[in-house]
Amino acid sequence: MLTSEQHRCSNEKRNFSAEFKRESAQLVVDQKYTVADAAKAMDVGLSTMTRWVKQLRDERQGKTPKASPITPEQIEIRKLRKKLQRIEMENEILKRLPRS
Repeated sequence: MLTSEQHRCSNEKRNFSAEFKRESAQLVVDQKYTVADAAKAMDVGLSTMTRWVKQLRDERQGKTPKASPITPEQIEIRKLRKKLQRIEMENEILKRLPRS
């Protein structure tokens, strides 16, 4: 399991990987830790842990996250949507070109 120390930026806002967020939230969702205990164990704030737990539960129910996704499935969905958007835009450009 990753530790928060691996994700700290010196004197900056801490950034956590999707994997770290998912593993942290799984402590509450899957391993029945309390939010407070999981937050303490992972060295993150209570509100941060609460947000990650809510996001994990929402993603598992198939809801599209507003924040960066943390489950592999939602990460893949986001990538595919971006790819589709790019292809649709390219298609529109090609439609506008004069035919020879």
